[in-house]
Amino acid sequence: MLKDLLEKGKCFKLVCGAGNEDAVEVEKLVALYSAAGCKFFDLSAKPEIVEAAKRGLQGREGCLCVSVGIKGDPHIRKAQIDYEKCVGCHKCEEICPQRTIKHCKVKAARCIGCGKCFSVCKHDAISFISENKDLSEVLLPLLKLGINCIELHAMGENDDWVEKWEYINSIYDGFLSICTSRGHLSEEKMINRIKQMIKDRKPYTTIVQADGFPMSGSKDDYKTTLQAVATAEIVQNAKLPVYIMLSGGTNSKTAELAKMCQINYNGIAIGTYARKIVSKYIEREDFLRNKYIFNEALNIAKNLVDIVNNF
Repeated sequence: MLKDLLEKGKCFKLVCGAGNEDAVEVEKLVALYSAAGCKFFDLSAKPEIVEAAKRGLQGREGCLCVSVGIKGDPHIRKAQIDYEKCVGCHKCEEICPQRTIKHCKVKAARCIGCGKCFSVCKHDAISFISENKDLSEVLLPLLKLGINCIELHAMGENDDWVEKWEYINSIYDGFLSICTSRGHLSEEKMINRIKQMIKDRKPYTTIVQADGFPMSGSKDDYKTTLQAVATAEIVQNAKLPVYIMLSGGTNSKTAELAKMCQINYNGIAIGTYARKIVSKYIEREDFLRNKYIFNEALNIAKNLVDIVNNF
């Protein structure tokens, strides 16, 4: 099914968040967006999160992708607050898109490592920690649960990705996704890395998720999504045998701008913006039981999915 979605160029991918380990929220998001027509979901590489996503599908068709990262990747880091430096200004709490900071405390399970809290802290009270587990410990249980794609976030300047990519290829023969951006790499280095990663893979068994500006899609305008389109153009110009997925700052304007720029993309992955527009509904404890509330959110989610799938 995933290949068909990509071939049609109508693949809306909901990014629940590589660092989002809130199983309750993930179940709600998958339930909502699968009802809205989404068939591809990006998840944290945790058994309880995959199981939550399966519950959220409620029997509907859906492809599940789990994400893992390398050292320095913002997607796998968690914010922490030094309470000796914290003055309790609550600016971090106000800006957090996941609403994971309350009373100057971070709920690690909900933190996606976006860095917005760090950017507003003027007292050097916020830092990040990264969990670096052995991939065999992480992925083997997930293969038993049944997944459709594994994504490696390979954005750092170092070569940590090599060993991990080789291991992933050795244990899994399905679709693989490479999430990369120009944040720490030149255009040439980014393309050379992709070429290295796909050289031993069959054509069109790899997705390149062109991440313009990771976790930045809180605004719904052309400027916010510009870098996602620009990064996808670089990959397109390289003429590689891969599927192209736009991400990073993606929103309801992404499909339109990509078409204007003649980007022949296969899908659009939307995370921050897709979660933001339904957050006030998702936060309700009765979300999955209250048909009125669910349908209110469904109208919003379906509109976004339809924009991407039908543009």
